[in-house]
Order: sequence, then C-alpha cells, then structure tokens
Amino acid sequence: MATEVVMPQMGESIAEGTIVRWIKKVGDAIDRDEPLFEISTDKVDAEIPSPGAGVLLEIMVKEGETVPVNSVVARIGAAGEKAASAPEPAASRAVESAGDTGPVVAATPTAAAPVADAPVEYANELEARLRTRSSPVVRNIAKKHGIDIRQLNGSGISGRVTKKDILDFVESGANTKTAPAVADVAPVTAKPAAKAPFAPGENVRIEPMGIMRKKIGEHMVSSIRTSPHVYSAYEVDFGRIDEIRQKKKAEYEAAGAKLTYTAFIAKATVDTIRQFPFSNASIDGDNIVYKRDINLGIAVALDQGLIVPVIKNADERNMLGICRAIQDLSGRARSKQLKADEVQGGTFTITNPGIFGAVFGLPIISQPQVAILGVGSVDKRVVVIDDMIAIRPMCYLTLGYDHRLIDGADAGRFLQALKERLQDFDEGWV
Repeated sequence: MATEVVMPQMGESIAEGTIVRWIKKVGDAIDRDEPLFEISTDKVDAEIPSPGAGVLLEIMVKEGETVPVNSVVARIGAAGEKAASAPEPAASRAVESAGDTGPVVAATPTAAAPVADAPVEYANELEARLRTRSSPVVRNIAKKHGIDIRQLNGSGISGRVTKKDILDFVESGANTKTAPAVADVAPVTAKPAAKAPFAPGENVRIEPMGIMRKKIGEHMVSSIRTSPHVYSAYEVDFGRIDEIRQKKKAEYEAAGAKLTYTAFIAKATVDTIRQFPFSNASIDGDNIVYKRDINLGIAVALDQGLIVPVIKNADERNMLGICRAIQDLSGRARSKQLKADEVQGGTFTITNPGIFGAVFGLPIISQPQVAILGVGSVDKRVVVIDDMIAIRPMCYLTLGYDHRLIDGADAGRFLQALKERLQDFDEGWV
C-alpha cells in the first residue's frame, strides 16, 4: 500500500509551506529518511526526509506551489505499484502563498461548512470565526490599529487573514475603530499608481523574486511599520578580546570549536541582557512581556537570503558551549538541515555585517523582539588612550531598538555595559 507524503508542520505558527525543489523524481528509488524534497516556510528552509522506503510513485504538488500543512504532496510505494486515484481532500491544495500578488485558492474544509438547513446566523458566525484565524503578528497589528479582523476578507487558507491583508487594510486608510459592517464600507479612494521601476525599451533583466527573498521583504516591511526604530552606536576596543582569543584558540580547536569574535560578543551580550531585562521583551498591546529565557538569535547569511537560528537558553552556556552552538547552527543553516524549532522563539538577535567589511550596520528588528545588535568589522585604527596615540583593533556596535519601549538613555546604558564587558573581558570565562 502506498505511503502518503504530507507537507510537515514546521512550527506551531506555520500554516503552509512552499515546495522549492523535488530532490527525487517519479520512478526514483528512495530509502526511509533520505531527503525527498525541499520546502520554504515563513521561518525556515529545510530538506524533508522520506517517511518510508520504496519508489516515488506520484508527485502531487509542483515546484513553486504553496499548500497547507498536512496536505498530501506525494506518494511512495513498491516498484510497479500504481498511484492511487483517490480524490484529494478539501483544502489540500493552494495555488499561491499569501505573500504573492494573486489570491490564495483553497477550498473550505467540508467539516467546517454549515449544513444546508443551518440558520443564516450560524453561517455568518462561522465565516467570522474563519476570518479571525491569523498569526499573533496579525492580531497585534489589528489590535494596535483598532481593526476588527472579521471585517476583512482574508486571502489565506480557509479565509485566514494574512499579514499582507492586514497591512493593505491599514495602508488603505479605512476607518478602523469605528468601521461599519463590511457591506456598508464606502469605497476607498485608489492610491496613485506607483512610478514604473523601468521605462519602456530600457535595457533591463527581470527575474522572479525567490521565496525566501519575498518572505524576508514581508517581515522587514512589517517590522518597520510595527516598531519605531532608533539606533545608538558605540566604539569598542577589542584589544583584550584579541589577546585572549590568540591565547586560547588552539585549545578550543583541539576541543572541536572555533573561538570567534562572535562568541565573545554573544557571551557578553547575554550577561548584559540579564542586567537590562527591557532588552529581552516584547510588546503585546498595552502590556510589556518580559522573557525570562534568553534565546539568542545569530543571523547567518545564505546565498538566497538571511536566516536566524536561535541558541536557546544562551545564558546557561559557557564559552565553549556558545562556540559549539554557533558553529553547529550556522553550519546546518547553510546545509539546510535546521529544524523548525531552531529558528523560532528568539528573544534578542545579533547580526554581523562586519564579516563583509561593513564598518557598522543599522539592522531591522526581528518581530516581536524589541532590540537587535549590529556588529561592525574589527579594524586596526589610530586611537587616543590616556592622551597617547595607539593602534588598536576597534569595532562599532550598533543597537537598534523599539522606541515604544526603549529610550535613548536605556540604550546607552545597555551599550556602555556591553562595552565594558568586552573591553575588560574576564579570561576566566573562556
């Protein structure tokens, strides 16, 4: 009997996934747990292993298609076995993702549909409930702007309201707090057409934006609209760290770990976060949610975009543990071997544009976090120390923060404490 392959649930907030690439083709033999296809979701790109051994009988979802989780995407069976012709369950296919320009096409699950003789009120109530199915980010945006999600016709699966839906509604300028019923809403004046990005006949090359690139764009636009970003930058002397690193790196390499500047920064950062809890928080409407666990995101640059694996409970690890975690997560991120929970639950993020030569960066906050640390390049510069000129390895650290919660004075105290920890790094920690 054929084994059904389904779109996996890559995290509790993930409702759908996109097939990026089929690693196996119809007719290919495959072993259990051998990579079968590659997917992309809001949180992670990953290779999905086969749930069974046999021959790939049928591929039901093409590359580039987006489908709900638990949809059947392929079937595996014995050699010579024919693919079953059973009809697909309702709501098992979607043509485009919510982030695409076209609408999502998905059937409403049969179990959720009202029976023919049910009262109209029941049908309306059911439809309203379907529309309110949305992510925490969508609900927070709706709460902030006083929007009743039931007024929106969601383009997501089963009427789900997506980030694009809610942001388009906010941008339209429709009256939110006192908006009448949907049927009575006056037509919104059309926005002026955006200027074309190129002129007719201009020598250009056009190619579709990749799935990860589109997701990153959606998240960044949402973050800018959610948080008023402010930045503070401090210059830090890395002389002490460089001295310890040169002294200890052979010892760490013998233990199978690389002693990098990032590891020193991560260790000092988690200690500073513990000192200033406002940096490890989120905003929920009019409430501040302080996170007791410090889950440190470390941004990793890939060819197709950026991914942020998370070191859970980073403050409970010693330097060797932090080094191993950074090395392991970044390596598996590049080979697309991360699990869904390894890119979720971050409470503070470090990103390092300095590895590409940037003197400093102004990173965008990863929602629903309230702060992000940008690390510039470590360069030898001429500085004045005790009224004397010296050449020291210097680095700019930039803190981007949500001004709804963090003021400039608080950011300054955070960066000053971080600077002191780095410049006077305790060798006993290494």
